[in-house]
Amino acid sequence: MKLLMIETSTRGEHSISRHLAKNFMAQWKLAHPEGEIVERDLATTHLPYMNLPWLQASLTPADRHTPGMKDVLQVSDELVAELLAADHIAISTPVYNYNVPANLKSYIDHIVRKGLTLGMTGEGLVHGKTCTVLMASGGVYTEGSPIRDRDIATTYLRLILKVIGIEDVTFVAAGGTKVVDLGERPRGEFLQTFDAAITSAVRA
Repeated sequence: MKLLMIETSTRGEHSISRHLAKNFMAQWKLAHPEGEIVERDLATTHLPYMNLPWLQASLTPADRHTPGMKDVLQVSDELVAELLAADHIAISTPVYNYNVPANLKSYIDHIVRKGLTLGMTGEGLVHGKTCTVLMASGGVYTEGSPIRDRDIATTYLRLILKVIGIEDVTFVAAGGTKVVDLGERPRGEFLQTFDAAITSAVRA
């Protein structure tokens, strides 16, 4: 078994989503002692935004790639290979302005690739994988919340994962993180409330 842990936050030790990721990896290792964990930190990975050379290269069949095209797609090819090699994919992310951070959006642009993760007629090619999204947000968007309709991040991630073929997706939504930032609740106590959800996601 192989777990790909994708982390996005730039807040280091202050990040709730990164602490959720640490807990998830620890639980996953207990459940899969012989398993391998690959960490992809998007805060330290240079992810160029899409431009014309990248688009031209990605839409050109691999057997017609020039050396320049191969160079342009090098990072994207590496990210796609990591994704395809994993059995379980975990995405640890904060929510910024109701959606995912720019580095996660850029990552998604790099791994949604015609002929690799997406068929030429739009069908998803990534099958047989489980995904867990560990999401930290200042707002609370769960059922019954008056701002539930602002939960763009969950809708977007579920949609784009389904587009490439991943439908077994579990969300661990750590909403209300501002109580930690404001010093109204200890971080450890706040994180502990999501232990059961993380354990369940690991065992799913």
